[in-house]
Formats: sequence, structure tokens, C-alpha cells
Amino acid sequence: MSKTMIKKERLSGGQGVAQVLSIEGVEKVFCVPGESYLPVLDALYDHPEIQLISCRHEGGAAFMAEGYAKASGKAGVCMATRGVGSTNLAIGIHTAYQDSTPMVCLIGQLERGVREREGFQEMRLDQFYSHITKWAVEVNDPERVPEMIHRAFRVAQSGRPGPVLVGLPIDMLHETAEMTFQQPMLPAPPQPNGELLKEASRLLESAEKPLIIAGGGVIRSDAQDELVILSELTSIPVMTSFRRHDAFPNNHPNYVGHIGLNAAPELQKMVKEADVILAVGLKFSQIFTQDYTLIEDHTKIIHIDINDLAIGKVYPTEIGIVSDARLAIQELVKLNQNTTFPPKRKAYGTALRQLYEKISLPKKKYRQDFVDLEGMIYDLQELLPDTAMMINCAGNYTGWIHRYYQFKKPKTYIGPTSGAMGYSLPAALGAKLAHPDKLAVSFAGDGGFMMTLQELATSIQYHIPVICIVINNKMYGTIRMHQEKTFPERVIGTDLVNPSFTALAQSFGIEAYLAENNAQFKEALQKAVTADSTVLIEVKADPNVIAVNKTIDDLRQHS
Repeated sequence: MSKTMIKKERLSGGQGVAQVLSIEGVEKVFCVPGESYLPVLDALYDHPEIQLISCRHEGGAAFMAEGYAKASGKAGVCMATRGVGSTNLAIGIHTAYQDSTPMVCLIGQLERGVREREGFQEMRLDQFYSHITKWAVEVNDPERVPEMIHRAFRVAQSGRPGPVLVGLPIDMLHETAEMTFQQPMLPAPPQPNGELLKEASRLLESAEKPLIIAGGGVIRSDAQDELVILSELTSIPVMTSFRRHDAFPNNHPNYVGHIGLNAAPELQKMVKEADVILAVGLKFSQIFTQDYTLIEDHTKIIHIDINDLAIGKVYPTEIGIVSDARLAIQELVKLNQNTTFPPKRKAYGTALRQLYEKISLPKKKYRQDFVDLEGMIYDLQELLPDTAMMINCAGNYTGWIHRYYQFKKPKTYIGPTSGAMGYSLPAALGAKLAHPDKLAVSFAGDGGFMMTLQELATSIQYHIPVICIVINNKMYGTIRMHQEKTFPERVIGTDLVNPSFTALAQSFGIEAYLAENNAQFKEALQKAVTADSTVLIEVKADPNVIAVNKTIDDLRQHS
């Protein structure tokens, strides 16, 4: 038998889909059930090795699959019904695309014989999703189900990872055909060019103010330990790109900060002053580059990325190396084993680290009338184990996490670089399913939490214990900040009338606490970390403190 061929069987289209999922080693599938792919659901009934998680909203299912994929390193799998269900999935698909997260999305589709009549929930799935997926396709022949689904997993996980969408017409899923199944296979990651690595090494050696910026490729290839070795050998300080905090241990003496939304001016200055930047596994995104203003003309860029299209896409690149991040870093380590760097290189890194610690280590700030969010981060740092997974979505409250929380272990931060609201709770559930032995802590603002809070029911139904921290300042805070900057005191659309999140959680049968000050938050957190079920902590936040070191009053005075 061929290495790539496992066996031939006569199955229905739905059974073929389930068989491929089993062969590919899928353990979790997230969905909202729909009649247009019932044959797949029925086939999964005969695959107890695959757990089906039935969610309360397709957006939640997509976020769970994305969070699961980020935490596990495997492809996340989600399913939904045709037009209406799939469009609810779109927010998670877009997140996976912008975050380079491997995901396979299986969508039920209407019958092949009624197309182009505006049939029930009809839409062209392949066209609609083509620009936010790596590949979007519809399978119209049951015989080709294994070929297409196996290929979907390869495409999702190869090169720059991302989402793949497969449309499955309902009549095709009922039909039977002889199917040929394959073994799971991923192509070998690209090897770095040796000569270019030598050039890069010489450029780094001659630099006076070099800087390494680590991105998602470092996390995806599990290259954090190798990057530590490279940084120590070369005495080059390391930053992490937007929402890739755990690409380098934040407590390491060579770590000097995270560049993202509203990054501290001191950190931005470090990047602007660098004469050579080694960018590993990242795209020069709008957020990371502060609207494409961060990198100065004098800075020479060495860019290592698995995606050749990323090299030179935004900034002129001195040396571009198409490679898996880990393989390239390993080779750079070999090239620098016996290199001696001048003492001033280490002194430069030490000065940057001292500056970082001055602005980024949290202080125990407590208030009686509200929860001070820096003080909240201080207590989280004190009470959570280093292995705890922190999951947030969008909102100004994330600024305190970005600025103050110290991520010390790999795979402990999960957040959407796409800035998707409603992400944190379902993604935390997915992450917890990937690592049931680790604490999963979901952070959400009141606006974002209201978008997917129904997944608390999923948490209870499948006993997926997470800690939910809801920052309640009764507004869409990020938009309010921009509103006050641009149109001061003309408040419209950004105030929120909220329920009692504590009472709401309790109605789900969840243990819940209202923290009106820091002392109450610490007490609630101490209880939450020892609980064996989901716990919600509602944090009363000062609505005037709109961002780290900014108040609404400040914005109005300077408008």
C-alpha cells in the first residue's frame, strides 16, 4: 500500500468527512448544529474519539476553534450551516486569517440542483470567503471528499497558517461513493538560506543598537527557547510584537517590552533608535508599527518569515530570509557560538531593560471606590501560576494587560491581533479544552462580554472551567476614547446600560462575585483560582480612567 493511501471505503459524503477528521487526529469540533450538514453530525455519532462541542452562537464556535488552535498548535475545526450560520462564523474566520491561525471550517450548503434561484439561505461560499481564507472551496462530488478535506488540513497548517473553508452540499453528503483516504501529511517547513544567514549574522555583529522583535512565527514554531539562547549569545534585547507577548519570557533580563496599541513612548523610542532590527516571524502590521510610523529610514531590517509575500511588503528590507522561525534561529545560534561582542552591547541592553522595568512592572495600587486596574494586574501576577493562560478580546482595558502583566512561559497569552470583540470567553473555553491542566483566564470589557456571554452555558454544559473577569465601566471604552479625542463632550452611542453580570452569571449556575474595589477583587480571585468550575468576577472600573495614564477629563482639556 502506498505511504499516502490508507484505504478505500464506500461511504456517504457525511461519513467521509467524519472519517477524514478522525484520520487527521481531530479531537474537538465546535459548532451550532444545522440541518444542512446533519449527515456529518450523524457520522460523528460513530466517532467517539471526536468530541462535539455544541455552542450557542456560531461566532462563539469560531472563536472557540481559533482559541483551541492557538493553544494546542493544531488546526481548530468548526462547523455551521449554509448562509446564515456561516456568516456568523465569519468574525472568527477573519480573526484566524489576520492572526495566522490554522482552522478548518466545514459549512453545510444547499442542494446542488437548486443553485442560482436564491434558494433557502443560498450564497456562494467560495466567493464570499475567498479573501479572508487561505482557500475556500465547495465539494460537489462525494468521491472527492477525502481529497478535499485532507487538502484543507494541509493548506490550513502549512506555510503561513490560516483558515480554510469547505462548503458541503447537503445532497452530496447523503450520496455514497468509493473513497480513498490519505495519511495526515504536512510539507517540510522551508529551510533558511545559509549565505543570507551569514550576512545577517555579520550585520547583527556590527550593529551598535540592535533589536530583536519576535512575532507569532516564534510562537507557532515553538522557538522561544532558541530565541533566548540567541539573545543571550549576541546580547541583543528582545521585544514582542502586537499581542505576541509570550514569544519571549518577559522576566528575562534581555526582554524590553511589547509594542502594540498605545505603546509607551519610551518603548517606541527604543525601536526608532535601533540601527538593526531582526524581525522574526512577524508582519509589520498597522498596530505594531503605530500606523506605519515606527521604523526610521536609518534602520536596517533583517526579516525572517515563513511567508515570502511578507518580506519587504511594508518596509524596505536589508536581508530577507524565507524560513521557519525555529530553523533560522537555530542556525543563527550556531553562527554566533564563538562570537565575542563588546561590553557596550550588553550595557545597551541593560539600560533598555531598566527603562522597561520602570514603566512596565505593576505596582500595588488600590482604590476603595473602584478597582484600580494596575493594582488588579499586580494581584493577578501574584496569585496566578506562571502557566496560566490569559485570554482577552478588544477594549482599552487590554492596555493594562499589555503594559503590566509579565508572561513568563510559552503559550500563556491568547488574544486576537484582529481586535475582534467578543473573543475572550469562547476562546478561553477552546484554550481550556486544549490544556485542561492549566488555568484559563478570560478578560472582557462589558461591551465585548455582552456579545458572547451566552457561551457561559457551553462552559456549564461541557464542564469547561474558566475564570471570567469582566471589566465594567458602562461604555464602549475604546470608541469613547476616540470620540472624546475627536468630538469632545459630544457623547453619542458609546454609553451602555448593563445588567448585573454577577446576577446574570449566577442565573447560569455560575459562582460569581462583584468587586467594587481592589481588596474585594483579590479576595474573589483567591477563591476563583482554587475552584473546579467557571467563576465570574465583575470588576467595577472607573469610567473616567479611559486608558493607561489617560482620563476622559484629560482628553477634554487637551482637545
